[in-house]
Amino acid sequence: MADFDLNDFKTEGDEPQPSGDMDGPRSARDLEAVYDIPVQVSAVLGKAHMQVNQLLKLGRGAVVELDRKVGEAIDIYVNNRLVARGEVVVVEDRLGVTMTEIIKTDRG
Repeated sequence: MADFDLNDFKTEGDEPQPSGDMDGPRSARDLEAVYDIPVQVSAVLGKAHMQVNQLLKLGRGAVVELDRKVGEAIDIYVNNRLVARGEVVVVEDRLGVTMTEIIKTDRG
């Protein structure tokens, strides 16, 4: 499976950019084959660890303390891989997430 950096892709009218490989510059059209592949996106507000007996005692109105502080960035996962951090926003009457930091990982 090939690793792609979005900076390697160009759109119409862009000057060719060195891609760092022997195949030459890539275009956004090269990604069309993957546009319709579904991915799972998760925004994790925080985590909590508890025993099953504590979980079973929870009822309506119970508060579960998470490992994050108010205003701290949330983690954004794509297919269970951490890809970004962000903030919770309100979009009309729904919650949303805005990305504030992209996480770059070295994959070997």
